[in-house]
Amino acid sequence: MKIIMLGAPGAGKGTQAAKIAAKYQIPHISTGDIFRANLKAGTELGKKAKEYMDQGLLVPDELTCDLVTDRVSKDDCANGYILDGFPRTIPQAKALEAALEKMGTDVDYAINVDVPDANIVKRMSGRRACVTCGATYHIEHIPPKVEGICDRCGGELILRSDDKPETVQKRLDVYHAQTQPLIDFYESKKKLVTVDGTKDMEDVFADITAVLEG
Repeated sequence: MKIIMLGAPGAGKGTQAAKIAAKYQIPHISTGDIFRANLKAGTELGKKAKEYMDQGLLVPDELTCDLVTDRVSKDDCANGYILDGFPRTIPQAKALEAALEKMGTDVDYAINVDVPDANIVKRMSGRRACVTCGATYHIEHIPPKVEGICDRCGGELILRSDDKPETVQKRLDVYHAQTQPLIDFYESKKKLVTVDGTKDMEDVFADITAVLEG
């Protein structure tokens, strides 16, 4: 069961990926984790990636794809894996497809957790973070006992700049520009599964498992 997770920032794809990984006992792989593991281990690929990162440059698609395919060739991926955060663009998707083909394998599903922008802006702009201990809340879903005060340490709760509506919308615009073509790409390959991410978290998960087990 080899899965790619798609979904805008704040759509909840990371949460669903973690739930799928736990249920089916397959690794949940993010590119950030792969980079950190290779940098820590001092691998050849990690050293190459570090050269770009030290200059503040994006790691090229080809190298990122090499890191990903190296990771999915490990023994713990024998029964499948979930890729979260890669591919993000058509060139990355094509590079991944070619690399997997060389390994005699392919992706089974691209799961798109679909949530309208307005819902995401509302969801993210309701987040509050403690300036002291970093605990997070949501003014509707996980409110603190006292407005503006952290339950855990009594610190001040703030709306982070990343969660401000205008910032969230900018990130969504970038996501749509990059990722809409990916959705079309996986649809053309008959790999795309779209689920309604506005539902309760457990209902979204039930919709995903219905597809995986259908």
